[in-house]
Amino acid sequence: MTERTDQEIILINISGHDKPGVTSALTKILGNFGSTILDIGQADIHHTLSLGIMFLTTSKLSGEIMKELFFKSSEMGVEIHYTPITIDEYNGWVALQGKNRYIITMLGRVITAEQISAISGIVARQGLNIDSIRRLTGRPSLDDAAEDAKRYGVPRRSCIEFSVRGTPAHKEAMQAEFMRLSNELGFDISLQEDNMYRRCRRLICFDMDSTLIQTECIDELARRAGVGDKVSAITASAMRGEIDFKESFTRRVSLLKGLDASVMKDIAEHLPITEGVDRLMSALKRTGYKIAILSGGFTYFGNYMKAKYGIDYVYANELEIGPDGRLTGRYVGDIVDGSRKAELLRFLAQAEHVNIAQTIAVGDGANDLPMLKTAGLGIAFHAKPKVKANAQQSISTIGIDGVLYFLGFKDSYMKE
Repeated sequence: MTERTDQEIILINISGHDKPGVTSALTKILGNFGSTILDIGQADIHHTLSLGIMFLTTSKLSGEIMKELFFKSSEMGVEIHYTPITIDEYNGWVALQGKNRYIITMLGRVITAEQISAISGIVARQGLNIDSIRRLTGRPSLDDAAEDAKRYGVPRRSCIEFSVRGTPAHKEAMQAEFMRLSNELGFDISLQEDNMYRRCRRLICFDMDSTLIQTECIDELARRAGVGDKVSAITASAMRGEIDFKESFTRRVSLLKGLDASVMKDIAEHLPITEGVDRLMSALKRTGYKIAILSGGFTYFGNYMKAKYGIDYVYANELEIGPDGRLTGRYVGDIVDGSRKAELLRFLAQAEHVNIAQTIAVGDGANDLPMLKTAGLGIAFHAKPKVKANAQQSISTIGIDGVLYFLGFKDSYMKE
């Protein structure tokens, strides 16, 4: 901007009880005097208005403009304060437009002042500036959480989103500090660069067992076969990353030999669905996401979930069934392990013609880490400690519909 001696930049802040027409009336005055609006922002908190307008005028007109603004604000019952801005100050703000922008999402059953203070303190120490804060969830009731869930039909959840600008002094250290605090103070947090890919995610891939459902299907089969303890021990060791997934899978499947395959239908019909799956799938389908299950579990149960929720793709492991209708203790085809999940994620991104940065992966186990790291947004969900420690984003305090908040959805976008 070329400085002229008669130019003036003024920032006005309007506050008071919100009512229709305030913004229209004040900007009309600015328009009548030919002012240029350089910046504007408005928020409403419990019917209390906070409106900021920065405008460019001339020293000849500024006095008359402010007089008209003061008269109109008094008439409408709101307060107005003004601050003169120098050309150098304004140019400094303009220069910040080229800075990086990040979105920080805080999520939990309840978000406390202590949690917000801790996170905003880290942001300040990293040299970042908070541009805006918005609430993505509805306002909580004053009932306790159990009564809240009973009244509204959904468990309580709370989410706020910070938009911050600048370049972190040490991004990895900031991310590590976020994760440490989230564990200590009992909330979830996400740090994402605010770029065009974040705003147009298109493909989301889920692990199934202990992610979309609250069980391991192989453990359910093992209980029916009378080898539950043996299989559970191998499963737990594999999910902790202690033994190779292919080895553990082969050993577990061999223990199922002789089980009547008909039991799979009963297991499928009684799968314990994870909290929030119905809400999550409904929102994703309505907004055009392609949805995939990439599972180290079994295709039978994946296809059941596909039919139930309209999921687009299922890749899992196929159990071999003998002519007598019993499991042979073997599998058909390649094992879907961690590396295979990452390959399938890349394949589906190509098939759907989306950039890998537009993909999301959600899982809980060690064999999910490759796809979590490959996806544009990898989310560890109620994950094992090793997985959570190696993931950039994590959800541990609420249901799987918390994924929607990491994508920027607001409660008002979604009908319960």
